[in-house]
Amino acid sequence: MARKNLKNKPLVEAILEIRWKLQEKSPGVFVDPNYKLVIGRLYDRLNADYPYPVELPTSNIPADISAYVVQQQFRKTENEWPLIQIGPGIITLNDTKSYIWEDFEERARKMVDELFDAYPTEGNNLEINSLLLRYIDAIDFDFDHNDIYQFIHKEMGTTINLNNKLFDEETIDRKNHNFDFRFVYPTKVPKGMLGLRFARGLKTNDKGENKDALIWETRVQSEVDVIFDNKEEIVDWIVKAHEITDSCFFNLISDDLLRRFE
Repeated sequence: MARKNLKNKPLVEAILEIRWKLQEKSPGVFVDPNYKLVIGRLYDRLNADYPYPVELPTSNIPADISAYVVQQQFRKTENEWPLIQIGPGIITLNDTKSYIWEDFEERARKMVDELFDAYPTEGNNLEINSLLLRYIDAIDFDFDHNDIYQFIHKEMGTTINLNNKLFDEETIDRKNHNFDFRFVYPTKVPKGMLGLRFARGLKTNDKGENKDALIWETRVQSEVDVIFDNKEEIVDWIVKAHEITDSCFFNLISDDLLRRFE
């Protein structure tokens, strides 16, 4: 089902993460011997869409302890999104307020194509073993003057509460100082796990100020140790994972919140 694009969407960041198997150099030490070569090849292939490379401070981490740590970014211009990040055994596509699924999907397809094209095939097959599609959303919330549990119940149809017997006004203040709730469910199509998280956090406004916010995260992770043999399988998984996250978002929020985001 096609969903509308929201003008005032609460999105903080959309992240697609792809990981592949590394070679065991010694017990407990895993490396990607093709990493330096792949960076150069990807720079040539991504230059049309992401011509601004950024070397991250993590690029100074020794190879023996840098497995699955992003070290390089490819951006359109300085500080502009979307962007691609890569490290030994990992590549990500990241977007924020400019996110539109159709554009994100097309960029994901291209990223997968370019990764397979850039990775050498001579004796080193690219074995993708982890896919993660993750959305982080945030809503401004005044925790000092409002009840977060009532808000989640009213605006998200979700009940999170503790037994009233736990509270004694003389010793325990009922007002919540912090909270972090997580729920995980298996998914059938695509195979994997759905994770939902509600937590107190900070959201940066247009003035660069950090304000209290309700942070909620929706993520779909592929099954552990499943190898994706080809690009088509990977893209199909990503599309189906998005269908789950999209359905979760729109089924979770109330009509009032939807109007607020439109």
